[in-house]
Amino acid sequence: MEKIPLKLLGMINSQSQSGAYTLILGEVEGKRRLPILINGFEAQAILFHIEQIKIPRPLTHDLFKNFADTFHIEFQEVIISKFAQGIFYATLLCDDGNGVQEIDSRTSDAIALAVRFNCPIYTYEAVLSGAGVSIDEEPDIDELATGGLSHADEYDFDKFTLDELEEMMNEAIEKEEYEKASYLRDAINRRKTEE
Repeated sequence: MEKIPLKLLGMINSQSQSGAYTLILGEVEGKRRLPILINGFEAQAILFHIEQIKIPRPLTHDLFKNFADTFHIEFQEVIISKFAQGIFYATLLCDDGNGVQEIDSRTSDAIALAVRFNCPIYTYEAVLSGAGVSIDEEPDIDELATGGLSHADEYDFDKFTLDELEEMMNEAIEKEEYEKASYLRDAINRRKTEE
């Protein structure tokens, strides 16, 4: 079967399930999108890596990458191989130095690892035609990427100094309130570009 390369476009809040997010993957050479429902933990794991948010202790996916790097296991690719009864199935292709191994994975974990290992994500036509959505006009990528995870308007960051914002961000990270920390980081970055 021919593999179709995908790119990560962003995440949005799931309208159908509380605490869940919809991860949006898109064809590299096409207009179809593959929306995948994932839970908040994997959404944060993906977002933190993409946004380069530093946290004091490694998340599970970071630990897995550290383990693989230590034992010279190379991630080659992720394949979203099947869609059945509303569930996506994924396979990790890894090289341990003795050959390529296929490892079954939840799709959300596979994508969280793919962003860490900077490895390509693929799917098959059957998956894309069965679960994909065609988009006639190109969506606003920034809106897709932050639409579901950005509730920054709930926080009034304008009344704080830059030092206070940085202190609040560090406190949020220590308390493992990573979503709030990401909003604070964005507010800090906006403030720095305005100055």
